[in-house]
Amino acid sequence: MVENTTEIADKQQDLFQHKINNNQNIEPNNWMPERYRKSLIRQISQHAHSEIIGMQPEGNWITRAPTLHRKIILLAKVQDEAGHGLYLYGAAETLGVSRTDMIVDLLSGKAKYASIFNYPSQTWGDIGAIGWLVDGAAICNQVSLQRTSYGPYSRGMIRICKEESFHQRQGYKIMIALAKGSNEQKQMAQDSLNRFYWPALMMFGPHDGESAHSAFSMRYKIKRESNDDLRQKFIDQTVPQIEYLGLKHPDKDLQWNDERGHYDSGEIDWNEFHNVINGNGYCNRQRLAHHQQAHDAGAWVKEAQHAYHQKQMKREYAVAG
Repeated sequence: MVENTTEIADKQQDLFQHKINNNQNIEPNNWMPERYRKSLIRQISQHAHSEIIGMQPEGNWITRAPTLHRKIILLAKVQDEAGHGLYLYGAAETLGVSRTDMIVDLLSGKAKYASIFNYPSQTWGDIGAIGWLVDGAAICNQVSLQRTSYGPYSRGMIRICKEESFHQRQGYKIMIALAKGSNEQKQMAQDSLNRFYWPALMMFGPHDGESAHSAFSMRYKIKRESNDDLRQKFIDQTVPQIEYLGLKHPDKDLQWNDERGHYDSGEIDWNEFHNVINGNGYCNRQRLAHHQQAHDAGAWVKEAQHAYHQKQMKREYAVAG
């Protein structure tokens, strides 16, 4: 007896759900619901865009690093971020979207990236704060993404997390050097902490009840932990780090809650978050303009690669013929 289309679709959905329930990876050649595929494309491409745009505030300091040693480390870190973007674009491409389309969406403003990268890096202390707080927040989220349900994304995150751990240590070492230095250096560290702490908390996204995607992503194990749980983890881990530096915590409402076993914290300025997400941050236009300029300047490289590929194909065809 020939199965009808509905029966086939039901069996595909059941098999997909069975894999999700049993923590088995979904692979590119497996059937998946269209909403699952689109949700992955949105999240992975946004992650990739964040890695690429995130090179700008740190790349701006490569030529101004205080020592040759610091310059080499920062250069290596920025290079790592470029690699992360390539891994992630590659993972998204396995879902049937082209890299060209993803870049077009980024440059048009249709696609988003982490709001934190729309804040300027004004001092060397900001480079320390970015490595410590921004990459620290990223690690909180990305460690759980090593167990995300989509195979290529999960496997890519394993290497990315290892490299992000190096980035966080690099940033914290900068902060230690500044905090234990002169009064002017300690003040620089405090100023950078004050400016980057709250935007780092915003990186986890809106509260769970206000997130448009969180419930679906949790249901299908694209995400393993909620926005608020991840943010709480980050808040708890930064308190002793700030104490070790001897700096003042930016959150004046922070206090330990014995009953919860966590720190209670002040409220984030969500108006600022939405303003930056909607393109009105300090550097939104600058970041996209810079990326557009780099994209245009590198167009000849892609054209040369395409021409070479076409020439090689013609030669192979001629030999085979």
